[in-house]
Amino acid sequence: MRNALYILLAPLLAIAGVAQERTRTIHVFVALCDNEHQGIVPVPERLGNGDDPNNNLYWGALYGTKTFLKKSKNWKVLATEKKPTEEILERIIFKHAATRTYLVADAYRGRNIKDAVEDFLNAAAGNDPKTLVLGETKIRIAGGSDLVVYVGHNGLMDFSVDQTMQKKPGNAHDAIVLACKSKPYFQPRLEKLGCRAVLLTTGFMAPEAYTLETAVEGWIAGENAERIAGRAARAYDKYQKCGLKAAGRLFYSEN
Repeated sequence: MRNALYILLAPLLAIAGVAQERTRTIHVFVALCDNEHQGIVPVPERLGNGDDPNNNLYWGALYGTKTFLKKSKNWKVLATEKKPTEEILERIIFKHAATRTYLVADAYRGRNIKDAVEDFLNAAAGNDPKTLVLGETKIRIAGGSDLVVYVGHNGLMDFSVDQTMQKKPGNAHDAIVLACKSKPYFQPRLEKLGCRAVLLTTGFMAPEAYTLETAVEGWIAGENAERIAGRAARAYDKYQKCGLKAAGRLFYSEN
């Protein structure tokens, strides 16, 4: 009798589980690679033009955020928008294939890297929440998102940002920073803002989207710090051929 009752109730329980699944948002702030306006080792001109997202190393190139995620089976493109602001040259919105998770990625003009860093930290603090409306779907971004990500050159090596930025009460966020040596530069600020560091780096690295995608998958699955860092190391070694031990030393994550 109990088994029969379970069989009858199972579909209703499944429907209830779907209904209760909370929509989550990941907001990715990408500072386009820029040979002229950033303190980087120059890359080929086509990849390092901070005004050209289509060919940029961190956006439209093979392992750039836009191109790599568009080719992934885990993400579906819902919309793209050109120049939503003066600083942002392109925005792309993805929906996760298996969960109610949305990823919104913004490509900041290379010369506007400071805006990208400050907007990322402001979002990490839970400030200035915004909502995108896509049909009947409302997607929370900026300070309203659940996970904030910065991708690009570590601008904090070159400039300072507002040190008075405060955490908005009641807002707890997770953060990923894919940039060279992000742990010593970003972790103190994230701690002050009450932000959990899902993934940071300890040395020089290529902030390409294979690391982003695998770390995000771990976050969506609710994995612990060790598993997320391990995921990142394996993905980085797969593409960079640097050795798994070296890749393992590169990434840091906290529970």
